[in-house]
Amino acid sequence: MTPPIRLVLVDDHAILRQGLRSVLEREHDLVVVGEASSEAEADAVVRATRPDIVLLDLKLSAGSEFEGLSLCTRLSETYPDTGFLVLTTFLDDDLVVRAVHAGARGYVVKDVDTTELVRAIRGVSSGGSAFDSRSAAAVVRSLSGRNEPRQQLTDREVEVLRLLAAGLSNSKIGEKLYISATTAKFHVSNIMRKLEVSRRAEAVYAASKRGLI
Repeated sequence: MTPPIRLVLVDDHAILRQGLRSVLEREHDLVVVGEASSEAEADAVVRATRPDIVLLDLKLSAGSEFEGLSLCTRLSETYPDTGFLVLTTFLDDDLVVRAVHAGARGYVVKDVDTTELVRAIRGVSSGGSAFDSRSAAAVVRSLSGRNEPRQQLTDREVEVLRLLAAGLSNSKIGEKLYISATTAKFHVSNIMRKLEVSRRAEAVYAASKRGLI
């Protein structure tokens, strides 16, 4: 029989690692041989287990910016036979491309279904690359150089965005700007549409990367 694909899970949330382990080990050809919650733990676990695949989140602590990228760069250079597959909540064209440059062979967003995740793992294990439909589109846009210019935010939307970055809810944003919560929600929806994101946190990240806040 073909040996199983040996996996290491790198994510700072223990519950997520436990859930992933439970789901992935239902597959006959997948086995989790180690887990890590930080860069230091990942270094030690990968060195000890020499897995086929490292399933890697990009953000490994609340106060840092995507240290998973530097970890991926270092480990992929040290262990070139190991495949690195990013599994994260963040989807941004620049971030996907940075992950690829860091040595990742695939990029999958965490709300992907199990079937697609397993397919991505097997694809990377076989020497290929694996991207879900959204991250693949980001790579194509970057490589083709056909990124469409994003629509400009209005002054009011920038005000809303700054309050959004401060963690305010729609109702609190409305109170600050003397508008209704419904109007605040409308502005937030427009901001996310213009920044081409689907979550409030992604909007804040995308805006900060572009110097909007």
